[in-house]
Amino acid sequence: MSKPVKEMIRRQLTARLEGVTSVAVVDLTGIDAVANNEIRGRLLAKDIRINVVKNALAKQAFKEVGLETVSELLTGPCALAYGSDSIVTVVRELCDIAKEVKQLTVKGALLDGDLFGAERIEELSKFPTREEAIAQVVGAVLSAGGDVAACIIAPGGQIASALKTIEDAGDADLAARVDAAESAEDSPADEGDKPAEQ
Repeated sequence: MSKPVKEMIRRQLTARLEGVTSVAVVDLTGIDAVANNEIRGRLLAKDIRINVVKNALAKQAFKEVGLETVSELLTGPCALAYGSDSIVTVVRELCDIAKEVKQLTVKGALLDGDLFGAERIEELSKFPTREEAIAQVVGAVLSAGGDVAACIIAPGGQIASALKTIEDAGDADLAARVDAAESAEDSPADEGDKPAEQ
């Protein structure tokens, strides 16, 4: 490959990686063209890009975009996978595909400057994505807020219950007095209580 062609490829790769902070490195060796197209289509549906790279040119491009750490993973045939909302999503999808297509190997990934080798890829795939992490934080805040609200409301509920019990007891007592007074008025007076006739 001539120097101008290599330079053009390096510039293209650098432009593609501009703004990328996390990337996965995979080996697609032994995957036939049909399976390769299916994998690419499946990844593209999740907004994941995959590019086969020449290691020496990729290392140069990594230097320019601040991904030098990933150079450690560039041994043998390599392809870069990046995109989607998070590298965790990329790795999860690659791991799912690797279960079906045994020839696909995830060599490692870079997440926020932290390099995950092949032995830690499964661990990375279990990390929460940004949206999942936000949902967990919101759930924890709402749960704590619910506990605080319950603590605030519970004593008020107990007081209201006690007042209702007192009110019901007072109403029952008052009703008993009224009933007693009405029955006393309705009952005929004793003969001894009648005034003497003149």
